[in-house]
Amino acid sequence: MKECGSHYNDINSLTNSNSRSLVSVVIAAAGKGLRMGIGKNKQYIELHGKPVLARTIQKFEDSTLVDEIIVVANEEELELCREEVVKKYEYRKVKAITAGGRTRQQSVHKGLCQVSPGYNIVLIHDGARPFIDLKSIERCIEAVQEHGAAAVAVPAKDSIKRADPDGFVEETVERNGLWSIQTPQGFRYELIMDAHRRAEQEGFDGTDDAVLAERAGHKVMLVMGSYNNIKITTKEDLMMADFICRSMVED
Repeated sequence: MKECGSHYNDINSLTNSNSRSLVSVVIAAAGKGLRMGIGKNKQYIELHGKPVLARTIQKFEDSTLVDEIIVVANEEELELCREEVVKKYEYRKVKAITAGGRTRQQSVHKGLCQVSPGYNIVLIHDGARPFIDLKSIERCIEAVQEHGAAAVAVPAKDSIKRADPDGFVEETVERNGLWSIQTPQGFRYELIMDAHRRAEQEGFDGTDDAVLAERAGHKVMLVMGSYNNIKITTKEDLMMADFICRSMVED
């Protein structure tokens, strides 16, 4: 793993002119979206006339608590991202568009390396989650300021069963205390950079960034999100996204 960010070691005392922490957002949009099966990266599918990725960036562009945005895109789609999303919609907070890695974890690390000096809070968000709301962003940032690591989540609604290798139920898991994890996930910058370095050294590839922080011994605070904050992965998700867009227009 490429070392980066050594100039951030003393940033905990650095704030902006309003004496609040500077917040950077890394948007992970380097996936190819093969599960969608439509021959096009899900990030650039138009949802009511606007690409999914553009809708995602817009939410952080609109947040008064976010100071810069880093977009991690597929290497073959850097120009597409730059011209058809960032420039087209005039996103002023996008500081960098960088190529992703072989895995999501590697892609996020590359994004973290682009965070500007002086930023001591970073949020990591899926590019295919365009329905994150401003209140969830705010709650996540507040939790990071207090606890160092946080993740947006919602309580599990379905009954959860644990099955054996043959598919038979072994037990019913108590639903109380179970949460479905979403993004953004927020961290103090040095905390998540150290967690990424440790994971790389130990050959661990996690499904999200919170698990890297957990493995490094940090407690992650869960903050309430929204059931609308879906990740668009399948055609069925796209149908749900269309419904959410329509309901927002009606509201």
